[in-house]
Amino acid sequence: MKKTYRMEELECAHCAARMEQGIRALPGVKEAHVNFLSQKLTIEAEDEGFEALMDQVVRLCRKIEPDCVIRR
Repeated sequence: MKKTYRMEELECAHCAARMEQGIRALPGVKEAHVNFLSQKLTIEAEDEGFEALMDQVVRLCRKIEPDCVIRR
């Protein structure tokens, strides 16, 4: 499954790169891109457990950038 989400309050390109790297390291993630300029997250992962994976993604992103919101 591949989905794109809008991100809000992503204020740092370096933080976006750290998020992307962290998301790619999560089990089940095939590919992930965090675009700082367009404020979008594109993630490709296995269909099974996708919502649980997105919960992990949200926690990881908040840890890096506490004000960042991923619109699901």
